[in-house]
Order: sequence, then structure tokens, then C-alpha cells
Amino acid sequence: MTAHPKIDPETNEAFAYRYDPFPPFLTYFRVDPNGIKTTDVPIFSIKRPTLLHDIAITKKYAIFSDIQIGMNPIKFILTSGSLVGMNSRKISRLGVIPRYAKDESEMRWFDVPGFNNLHAINAWEEDGGDTIVLVAPNILSVEHTLERMDMIHGCVEKVKINLNSGVVSRHPISTRNLDFGVINPTYVGKKNKYVYAAIGYPPPKLSGIVKLDVSIAEVDRRDCIVACRIFGEGCFCGEPFFVAKNNLEAEEDDGYVMLYVHNEKTGESNFLVMDATSPNLDIVADVKLPRRVPYGFHGIFVRESDLNKL
Repeated sequence: MTAHPKIDPETNEAFAYRYDPFPPFLTYFRVDPNGIKTTDVPIFSIKRPTLLHDIAITKKYAIFSDIQIGMNPIKFILTSGSLVGMNSRKISRLGVIPRYAKDESEMRWFDVPGFNNLHAINAWEEDGGDTIVLVAPNILSVEHTLERMDMIHGCVEKVKINLNSGVVSRHPISTRNLDFGVINPTYVGKKNKYVYAAIGYPPPKLSGIVKLDVSIAEVDRRDCIVACRIFGEGCFCGEPFFVAKNNLEAEEDDGYVMLYVHNEKTGESNFLVMDATSPNLDIVADVKLPRRVPYGFHGIFVRESDLNKL
């Protein structure tokens, strides 16, 4: 199952999938607010096993990425070679399916050459539902992904799909090497303005955090970074989290960015809380930890109110 199910904050449904080295290579499903999993929707229009790491949702659709990185289970079994490989002849594409589809008959695929995203930051609809917008980091030099992490560069892009014409357009949000972008979770599936992303050193070492204003790209093609914090020489962070304040009238960015930072010179690890609205992502809390937290890619923030429901 994906490490990135998407939860609609308004319906409290979780949208997810599993992918497999054998047919069907992709199976879509959702979980209702009561925790009941719906019937599987196998996607047979993916003809070869591919690396599907993330999903995006809008109010009407679920969006999948069929990228140039795929799996080769036969080679892995017969020769003990790598299970994952890169296919330079393959054209990357995005698949769009209605969120409540009962089968894949309404699945539509759109070619997006050169677009290879493992993570999806957010997606939404525009033009009365005729256009889908996806914000995600595109892996440049994808041919080096599996063997030369130091050559990987994640360029955050905004991709627009016109559902009527089938035309796909793209432009960069930032040229900096970024990944692990997060947003205010109450904006999942609807248009948002702010993204918080980690600066690749490259991964898994992340040297800092930036705040992006994606709305800038709509009127000006300049870099959308509006705030930045670098943690210093020998200091690297993990994946960031955005935690919104419990205020119904709060602005989208009214909250905190939280993450772990490890100092390789002193051996100390710290948990940092930063003001998400400040121009320098000011640190408002710095907690020294009794032991190191590995750099690791993914985690989750859980509120005390959620724990009390268990």
C-alpha cells in the first residue's frame, strides 16, 4: 500500500491504492469515514509494473503517476538484479479517474514527457472542473535516481491538464532542489497557496526548509520561494510537517513547521518548531532529544485529541 494515502478534510475519507509487480499492477480503493474499505478498482491500463509512490486527489478525481521508473520482477527473480529500473523509452503520463469510480472505464491517461514525480504535494480543479492542477516535484536526471543520489534534482512544478482538450502544460515553481513538500492538511484536494519543502543535499540529507507561494507562478514566472531556513554546516533535517493552529478564522499559513535536525559534528538531535508565517521561519521551540532520530523519509503528526479517540 502507498505510504501516502490522501484524506479529504471535509468528507474524512481516505483515498489510497496498492501497486504490485504482477497484474493488476495498480489497484485503487478508498476507506470511508468509519474505516470501512471499499471494493477494489483494478487498473489494467497500466501494462507494466511501475513505481507508484504517491497519489493526489481533487474534489472529483484521483490522480496517478505512471513514470519512467518501473519494476522488473522477472529479472529480479532470475538474476538477482535490481527490482527497480529506469526505462528511458517510456513516456511518463498522468492518470485521472473519478474518486468514486467503480471500475476503470472512466480512467483517462495524459502523456507528460519528462515528468517523473514520486511525491505529489497537492491537486485541485479550476475552470469549473475543466482543468486539473497538480503541484509536485519532478525528478530531473531520473536515469541516476537508483545509483547516484548526489545527481538527483527535484524541481517543483505546476502541471495543468485540460480535461476537454487533453492539453497538458507545465512550468516550474522553483528551480531549487526540493522534495517532501507539505501543505496545511485542511487544503488537501483544493486550491492552496503555500507549500513547505525540504532542500535536498541530496536526500536523505536535507539541509534546510523553504516556504513556497505557488500563486506567484500564476502572474510571474519567477522563483516562488518566499521564506527559507538553512540549518548550518553539518546539520541535516528530516521531512517537515505543517501543523495548523486550531482557529477556524486562521490564514492558510497560520501554524507551525516541525521537523527533526541532526548535527553530525556534535552528535546532537533536536526537534524544532518554526513559525510558518515568519519570513525566516523563526524557531519558536527547540527541544534537545536524548538520542538521535534517523534521517528517515516519512512520519506523521498526531494531535492529542486524535490519540484520545483511540
